[in-house]
Amino acid sequence: MSSKPTREATWELIKEYLPSDQMRRHSLSVEAVMRHLAKKHGEDEEMWGVIGLAHDIDYERYPDQHCHRAPEILREAGWPEEYIRAVVSHGWGICSDVEPLSLLEKTLFTIDELTGLVAASALVRPSKSILDLPVKSVTKKWKDKAFAAGADRSVIEKGAAMLGVELPELISDTIEGMRTEAEAIGLKGNL
Repeated sequence: MSSKPTREATWELIKEYLPSDQMRRHSLSVEAVMRHLAKKHGEDEEMWGVIGLAHDIDYERYPDQHCHRAPEILREAGWPEEYIRAVVSHGWGICSDVEPLSLLEKTLFTIDELTGLVAASALVRPSKSILDLPVKSVTKKWKDKAFAAGADRSVIEKGAAMLGVELPELISDTIEGMRTEAEAIGLKGNL
C-alpha cells in the first residue's frame, strides 16, 4: 500500500541513492523551486517538494537507466503512482517517454534544467550568491550557449511554452525559490 511520502523519508532516500554533494544540492534546489511554485499556484507544497527532491533518485547509481530505475526505487519506498509518474515525466524526450501533463509535471520538467543555469549564473558573480542575482544576469547568460552548456535551453523553452509562462518570469520564480535554500545549496556566497 502506498502513502504520501514525507520530506524526512525522502531525504533518507536521497542520502542513500545520491552520495555526491553536487547532486544533493541540485535536488534541494529543485525542491525549493517546486515548493515556491506550488505555493504561488495554491498547490500542495509538500507533494511538489518531495517530488522535486526525489526527481533524480536513480541518476547516480544508474546513469544509463535514469528515469527507468526510479519507479522501482520509489515503489519499494511505498510511493503512490501519481508521484512516481511525476518523477519519471521530468525526463520526457531525454530519457523517458512519459509526457508531463499536470501543472506539477510541466513545472518539474521545466525547472530541472533551469536550476542549473541559475546556479551557474550565481557562481560567476563576485558575490557567488543567489541572494543578489538579478533576472537580467541569467537572461544575459542564456544567450551564451557555451555558458552552462549542460542546461538544455530547448527543454526550458519547451517547458515554458507548456506552462504558458514567459522566460523572465520563470527565471524570477526559480531564483526566488532557490533563495529560500541559499545556504543548503551552496549559493549563499559571501553575502
